[in-house]
Amino acid sequence: MELFHGPTLAFKDVALQFLGRLFAHATAKSRGKLTIVGATSGDTGSAAIEAIKGRPGMEIVILHPEGRVSEVQRRQMTSVTEPNVHNIAVMGTFDDCQRLLKELFADRAFVREVGLAGVNSINWARIMAQAVYYISSALALGAPQRRVSFVVPTGNFGDIYAGYVAQKMGLPVGRLVIATNINDILVRCLSSGRYEIAGVTPTSSPSMDIEVSSNFERLVFEATGRDDERTMALFRSLAQSGGFDLPQSALTEIAKTFWAARADETEVGAAITDVYLRAGRLIDPHTAVGVAVGAKARAANVLAVQDVAVVLSTAHPAKFPDAVERATGHRAELPPRLRDLLSRKERLVRAPADLSAIKGLIRGWLA
Repeated sequence: MELFHGPTLAFKDVALQFLGRLFAHATAKSRGKLTIVGATSGDTGSAAIEAIKGRPGMEIVILHPEGRVSEVQRRQMTSVTEPNVHNIAVMGTFDDCQRLLKELFADRAFVREVGLAGVNSINWARIMAQAVYYISSALALGAPQRRVSFVVPTGNFGDIYAGYVAQKMGLPVGRLVIATNINDILVRCLSSGRYEIAGVTPTSSPSMDIEVSSNFERLVFEATGRDDERTMALFRSLAQSGGFDLPQSALTEIAKTFWAARADETEVGAAITDVYLRAGRLIDPHTAVGVAVGAKARAANVLAVQDVAVVLSTAHPAKFPDAVERATGHRAELPPRLRDLLSRKERLVRAPADLSAIKGLIRGWLA
């Protein structure tokens, strides 16, 4: 399922074009001002900027990990010239960016001071909008008479959690297959019950180079019978000691719907090559993770023979041209409207992964 035909060539456009209009409606109605902040591992930032740029009553601030997004992804953010757009290159990982974002929202006085709002999938409207394409695709393939399974390349767990939400609403989903790259904390957790940080390794699928998956906390909450105290205690252990053990009952509940596997860099390249040779189509490394893991799920009989399995294709191959060219010998081209992207002037600020530094930048821009 190709979800990358929006303005920034990534699946994030589906929800963020909607969310941008919700924010515009809210600010027009209240005549207030919003400071919209986001952390990105690659695609969320550009999609959010595209949705918010130039809108009255709104400033948008995006944090990305310096050197850990592709050049196309970075320039889609930093070449935007509208004065209400601000980019911060954080000296750290995406997990650092996401931690800073959560710390900003935890400071209730600062939230009120600047009118803070979020665009990451911690914002429920993102999940709500993404659930729609699970339902529409399943209906197109014969649901509810036919069960449909989904293979989802995921890092922050938002995209696949939207599929879980669709299932809870009544969609007859077969299995939800979690596809990760070598940053495989979710795979390790579902196989052992231990959710433990081990460090992030840069890969050709940088949007999935994540360990602390925000939306996994939502799944744990559901799997523990919506026990908020127990869920908070588990994630406090993650913050304090770098890991926690899922209760066996929660792990059993999760395994009823989810299955997980990873694809290493060699397997990702092979999947890109295979799809090109068999179908004449170029796919990006994130989609290739899904293709490779989908094949593993079939081989393991996780996907029932009668079930159709949909791989979510999350980004245009031109966003990762080097990886695609290495695997196929062909370089994916950007659409004409973005052909000059790599020559556009960039505008960004570098900052340490420090909360006070980020607050200072935001206050300065709003002054």
